[in-house]
Amino acid sequence: MSLRINDTAPDFIAQTTHGKIQFHDWLGNSWGILFSHPKDFTPVCTTELGYMAGLAEAFAARDCKVIGLSVDAVEDHKLWQRDIEETQGHKITYPIIADNDLAVAKRYNMLPAEEPGSAQGRTAVNNATVRSVFIIAPDKTIRMMLTYPMTTGRNFDEILRVLDSIQLTSEFKVATPVNWQLGDDVIIAPSVTDEEASLMFPAGFKTVKPYLRTTRQPRHTKRI
Repeated sequence: MSLRINDTAPDFIAQTTHGKIQFHDWLGNSWGILFSHPKDFTPVCTTELGYMAGLAEAFAARDCKVIGLSVDAVEDHKLWQRDIEETQGHKITYPIIADNDLAVAKRYNMLPAEEPGSAQGRTAVNNATVRSVFIIAPDKTIRMMLTYPMTTGRNFDEILRVLDSIQLTSEFKVATPVNWQLGDDVIIAPSVTDEEASLMFPAGFKTVKPYLRTTRQPRHTKRI
């Protein structure tokens, strides 16, 4: 079954570099980023895991846990982590799932459910579709899905930007415009009347068109 935005993120039990976890329990009441990789010791993914390690504090400040996934065993992950720290300059502190039996990749629709075998003997080309990012809300719903080709490194600054937008728009009746960055003006949801907007947004708002009204970004009440 395919996954869609607002579906419940599939739960699973798996071994990780931090030990055995049950995903929903591990996530708790936090936001989560699950990002996957087709194979250990692959060049593009090496740069990605290292860069994500450098963003660890930024995601933590947003009450967001990070977890990686790669279609290999824990022992391989731990050896790969040494290479990542050596070449990228950041120590990985988040767990990496060992999806040796392909179970998580299948549950998250990154490989067909009928795909045979395990990670043994497979290559990154076989696992090319295991290159996805999921943003998961505290209620365990999927709020964003993004899949990249193997040859294109993912932009994790963009993932951070999307998380900021999703957290903001989950708290307030607003949307974020093109190329929005934290602190920029936002769009008032069309479902909000002008009268309601005046109460919700005391800083006032600008009516560009009846369906396009902008206001200063509200301040998060749950975090700075």
